[in-house]
This record gives sequence, C-alpha cells and structure tokens, in this order.
Amino acid sequence: MQTILDLNFEQMKDLMANFNEPSFRATQLFQGLHSGKTIDEITNISKNVKEKVLNSYLDFPSSIYKKLESKDGTRKYIYKFLDGNIVEGVLMKYKYGYTLCVSTQVGCRMNCSFCASGLNGLIRNLSTGEILSQVLLVNRDLGGSVKDRKITNIVLMGSGEPLDNYTAVVNFLKIISSEQSLNISLRNISLSTCGLVEKIDKLAKENLGITLTISLHSPNQQIREKIMPVAKAYKFEDLIKAVKRYFDKTGRRVVYEYALISGVNDSLKNAEELAKNVKGNYSFHINLIPLNEVKERGLKSSKNAYQFMEKLNKLGISATVRRTMGEDIEGACGQLRNKILKDEN
Repeated sequence: MQTILDLNFEQMKDLMANFNEPSFRATQLFQGLHSGKTIDEITNISKNVKEKVLNSYLDFPSSIYKKLESKDGTRKYIYKFLDGNIVEGVLMKYKYGYTLCVSTQVGCRMNCSFCASGLNGLIRNLSTGEILSQVLLVNRDLGGSVKDRKITNIVLMGSGEPLDNYTAVVNFLKIISSEQSLNISLRNISLSTCGLVEKIDKLAKENLGITLTISLHSPNQQIREKIMPVAKAYKFEDLIKAVKRYFDKTGRRVVYEYALISGVNDSLKNAEELAKNVKGNYSFHINLIPLNEVKERGLKSSKNAYQFMEKLNKLGISATVRRTMGEDIEGACGQLRNKILKDEN
C-alpha cells in the first residue's frame, strides 16, 4: 500500500474529489503533511476524512529515531520507516542556510570500496514519500513548516544510488520544488551518482536544472574499477562523455567528487592524469574530499589534499578541498546506521 505522502498535489485533489470532499481539503491535508505532521496531528481535517484516507493509504511514512549533534553544529538523523528499516541523513549549517543530505535507498548495491552504505547490500528502494519525509521531518525539527521553510539546500547523497531508484527520485524532485510543498529551487538541489550513464542521459532530458554531482574518485578506468565495481559496467571515458552531454543539454555546471585515498588515487601524477581526462568544452568543478575512514573497509585518508588541489589549480582546473564535518558523530554515509544495527542485534 502507498503512503499518503507519495501523492503529489494534483493526486491529492483527485483523492478528495473521489471522497466527495471539497478541493480545499486537499490543500489542508497536503500542507499538514508537508509541515511534517502525521494525519492524526493535522487538526483542521475531520475524523471522517482522516479515516477515509487511512483506509486507502498508509500514514506519514517515517519518524526521527535518533538524532546526534556534532561539536561543529552538524546534525545526524536516523529515520525509521513503517516497516522498521532505517536510513540516515546529515544536516549541515552554512552561512547561507541549512543543507540536508538525503537517502534514496535502504543500503546500496554499488558497494564502493570506501563507503559504509553498501556493506550490507541493497535492502530496498525508498518510495517518493519516504524520501520526502526525511526533508519534512528535519524542516519541522528546525521549527519550520510548509509556509516557513528552514531548509535551503538538498543533496541526494545519503545512502543509496539515486539513479538506481530513478522514478521515485524524480517524483520527489518535482514535489519538493512545487509551490504547494517546500518550494525548494531545483537549482539548490544536487544529485550525486556513481555514474549510471543511461540514467544520466535520461535525467538530462527531464530539464529539471539540478546540479549533477559525479562520484568519480579516480583519474582513470583502472583505478576506478578497483575501488568502484560500477566502473566495470560504465567505462570512465563513457561516463565523462555523458557528463558533457548533461552540460550541453542543461547548461548546468557539473561537480566531480574525488575522495582522496592514501596510496590509491592521491599522487601528483594522479592529479595530472585526472586533469587531462576530465578536461573539455564544458563547465565543471572538482570537489576533493578527505576520506572519512570506514573501519570495515581498511582504506586510509590521504594527507595530500591541498597539494593535489594546488596541482589541479596550476593545470587550470577549478578544484577545492571540502571541509570535513560531523566526524565525531560518524558522519560518513552509512556509518551510524550500521553501528545502530549492530548494537540492536
């Protein structure tokens, strides 16, 4: 059964019409849900209407199960869904506002060698409403509502590969950016993918205007295959071509993410090769990430981040080192979820 949060506003209006309820009921219900409330908490909806809805749909699909706050102000949330599965998200505070990192799957099938999310494989996809609920819960936790939004930016960069759950993710993007919901500009939303080439091309045709972020993490095909199994299906060269097509179609600058792993991809020679292999007639930026070490993976963070950046800059490549946040609350994707699962078993 779908959750009520899976519906967009037009579908909500159709539902109220089927119940022979006036159209303003759809607005009341939609605004209540998108303020992070369960159906029972929405006070301007009658008990009769609530019963009709809950006879056809499941209620608000998640709740905040745990919340940790870092000494740097970063918050980590664990959300529990109606079936008992959990995912995590990270809220980061910047000068311009709050950015929320959102999960799209329970677990992940990509099994990148530096990431905790894929340690237990893919459990299941999240529905549109389950993805949406993470944003709405945190917005409410910050004191916001549908009419008083606190979250300014979203990154689809939590557990899971967003393009592996394509339909639910695109529906989420359309709803969260709608006037009836939180009306977050699509230009303030980033989607991070490890490189599913045909889905990148499909996303470009949606004309959503979001920022595409590529989890590249390697200067060439050989190293990428060693640390990212997906590279065996999608070659380095084909991925870069898809990125260029995305830019040509959307005009949006693309971001490459590059986690620096000691002795694997962090030499100055690697920097030179990276610059050579991603250069082209398109706009891009390289976001260098000091690896957030995952004990089970055994990889070590590089100490060469700034030298690597300087080399790229000298070669005419726009690159910066990302500030590390939330390390004291196990900020790497999947770390906290895995710890909780171990503690509870």
